Amino acid sequence: MERLELLNPKYSKFIAFLHKKKISLDKNAKILYLGAAAGTTVSLFSKIVPNGVIYAVEFSWKPMRKLISLSEDLDNIIPLFFDANKPDEYKQYVELVDLIYEDISQKNQIEIANKNAELFLKDEGLLLTMLKTKSIDSTRNPREVASEEVQRLDTKFNILDIIILNPFYKDHTAIMARYNHKKE
Repeated sequence: MERLELLNPKYSKFIAFLHKKKISLDKNAKILYLGAAAGTTVSLFSKIVPNGVIYAVEFSWKPMRKLISLSEDLDNIIPLFFDANKPDEYKQYVELVDLIYEDISQKNQIEIANKNAELFLKDEGLLLTMLKTKSIDSTRNPREVASEEVQRLDTKFNILDIIILNPFYKDHTAIMARYNHKKE
C-alpha cells in the first residue's frame, strides 16, 4: 500500500494532517468515525487498520447510501445511520474504541466529541477532531475560535497537538488529544 502521507492532502483532512504530524495506528485498532459522509477517509482508515473495525456514523441519507455500498466491499466498516450528537442511540452497536475521528461541521462539535468520548473512547484512547472554525463562528478569527473550542474539551483530555490545516483546508484546525477516564 502506498504511504498515506504521500497522497494528495486535498483528498482528505486526515491526509492533510499527516503532512504536518505523524500518527501510528495498530492494524487491529477500533475507530469511531463521526461524520463519515460518503466514506473517502473511512476507506483510508479501512486500509490502515485491516484487522480492526471502523464504526462510521453519518446522519445524512445521500452519503449514507454510498457508505453502505463501500461497506459491502470493505468488511471492516460498519455504517451507522445516526446523529453523532445522540450517542446513546447507537451505543448498543459500538464497543470501546482506540480512536475517535471527528469531521463534523457543527457549532457544537466539541460537545459531540466529549459525549462520544465518555461512552466509547478507551482509557488513553485518542481523539482527532477536524474543527471547522467557520461553522462555529464565521465572523471571528479562526485561531481565536479554535483556541476557545480547545478549552471546551472535557478536562479528561490531555491536548497532544493543535495543527492548522492551511493551506490544504482553510479555517480547519486539527486537535489531537488523549483521554483519561480517571482524570478529574
